[in-house]
Amino acid sequence: MKQFKTESKKLLDLMINSIYTNREIFLRELISNASDAVDKLYFKSLTDSSITVSKDDLFITVSFDRDERTITVEDSGIGMTKAELEENLGTIAHSGSQQFKAENEEQQGKDVDIIGQFGVGFYSAFMVAKKVTVNTRAWGADESWSWTSDGIEGYSIKKGKKETHGTQIVLELKDNTEEEDFDLFLSEPQLKSLIKRYSNYVRYPIKMECQKSVEMPKPEDAGDDYQPQYETVTEVETINSMIPIWKRRKSEVSQEEYDEFYKSDFHDYANPLRTISIHAEGTLAYDALLFIPSHAPYDLYSKDYKKGLALYTSNVLIMEKCEELLPDYFNFVRGVVDSQDLTLNISRETLQHNGQLRAIAQKLEKKIKSDLLKMLEDDREAYENFFKDFGRGIKYGIYSSYGMDADKLSDLLLFYSATEKKMVTLAEYLEKAAEDQKSIFYAVGESVDRLAKMPIVKSVMNKGYDVLLCTEDVDEFCLMAMNSFDERPLKNVAGGDLDLETEDEKEAAEAITKENESLFTAMAEALDGAVKRVAVSTRLSETPAAVTTEGPISLEMERMMAMGPDGERIKADRVLELNPQHPIFEVLKKAQEAGDSEKVSLYSTILYNQALIVENMPIDDPVAYAQAVTSLME
Repeated sequence: MKQFKTESKKLLDLMINSIYTNREIFLRELISNASDAVDKLYFKSLTDSSITVSKDDLFITVSFDRDERTITVEDSGIGMTKAELEENLGTIAHSGSQQFKAENEEQQGKDVDIIGQFGVGFYSAFMVAKKVTVNTRAWGADESWSWTSDGIEGYSIKKGKKETHGTQIVLELKDNTEEEDFDLFLSEPQLKSLIKRYSNYVRYPIKMECQKSVEMPKPEDAGDDYQPQYETVTEVETINSMIPIWKRRKSEVSQEEYDEFYKSDFHDYANPLRTISIHAEGTLAYDALLFIPSHAPYDLYSKDYKKGLALYTSNVLIMEKCEELLPDYFNFVRGVVDSQDLTLNISRETLQHNGQLRAIAQKLEKKIKSDLLKMLEDDREAYENFFKDFGRGIKYGIYSSYGMDADKLSDLLLFYSATEKKMVTLAEYLEKAAEDQKSIFYAVGESVDRLAKMPIVKSVMNKGYDVLLCTEDVDEFCLMAMNSFDERPLKNVAGGDLDLETEDEKEAAEAITKENESLFTAMAEALDGAVKRVAVSTRLSETPAAVTTEGPISLEMERMMAMGPDGERIKADRVLELNPQHPIFEVLKKAQEAGDSEKVSLYSTILYNQALIVENMPIDDPVAYAQAVTSLME
């Protein structure tokens, strides 16, 4: 037995037990190597007129023997000489494919697609096999060779009996243990599933003998009670589809084909809402086929949901969900990306350099956004339905980036317009805005109907300004992170100064405040710290009072966040605003002038709690409030 040429034992143990994290990919690696061997022969036939090879003669076969507990992968490729066996399999991490690709870099075209690059894929076989035999015969050689190893110490090479060119790899599976069942690979369904999952788009047919149950001919003398009889037959099937749909031009593929591919590969019952086909060439070449679903998956907003696109290189699946290809706010997009230019690590399971991947991700992001904007422009109804399902994630993308992604995403946002009574973009809001309007106004609450009836909302609308009615929990966080749009500040109508008063109104409010300073102080004291202050309102027209806030926390945010990390209730800085034009204000003034502190206190409590109820906020003591209202009726 010959020893491996490198520090074999440590390195081989690393290959088998550490580099690969999923043992089932051994079949992917062996098939990829087989595809390389077939590609090499086909390439030689293009450059050497003495080699005549038909594409029909180029294929890969997979078989298994349950009794012998073996799996065999065989190709009709170029094969190896004894020296090549020594070099490629005797030296761990030496790649014949990599060397071939380097030597033929200039001549290699689209007809040749070398997958292997690192020379360790073959050793993944030892994750499942206790013994591996390689029978190979080089094209044009007079003799064949057989390489055998247990994957521990070394290998042996002797003359073989293979009569045709190509390579046959026989894996004798490890014995089963309590932890691992290797017999699961000795089944037709399992092998077919692995081929379809990882190697479905390898460019050469992967053939396999499969058993089928077929109905036997009905005997001529069969009676009326004859029951159909079936027999099991064995047929050779091509398991892989070979031509990936994403590499075909969009003009060559019908939407029905895209729909079927999407539903089959991504397990959806409905057709996609949009299909995006990309074929990029140049310094970074890749093909991508992206789908925007027509509905949100049930777990989209759960912790268990995992974003990402299927990543292929040279038609071989590397990662089922590559998260780096999609930003979180486009996590709903499904699809595949295939690039030969990605540099992978030696196990092909992770990327060696992220720069290439980031470049692709940035281009995909721009393409997704442009397609969404096109849908917004061309098919408004479809976009609004899309936004109902996926808009929350886009809004969260703005909030989670502290507004840094606002420029990229704000054009995609939709909010309900109180004036238009429909969903509008921020740009559409500003198109209808008054000429003197300095800000974009919004209100936040549980429902559009409730918000439309809010006194604060009505007061802003009465001045001729539209208000965006926001009902999702992320809306306020999103708009606060944005801070402005098109250089117009975004203002919550229930917040502080909206700057809607005329100079005359400001002066009148200041005069009333000064005149009734003692009343406001008494009311604030009666509310015992529930409000930061009591003030004159310049925006209320119909209701006697309203609760607004100062600072970054609004009433809606307080309601949603409820409890802080220390168990303390998170509270906004509340302001009780009084309408000086309402009859109740005169009643309060007279009570204060008469020194009736009990009445001032009672009215303060009632007005404050009523304002909270209007805002859909809980009141601290419902019983006391009910008793206070009852006392007025006595």
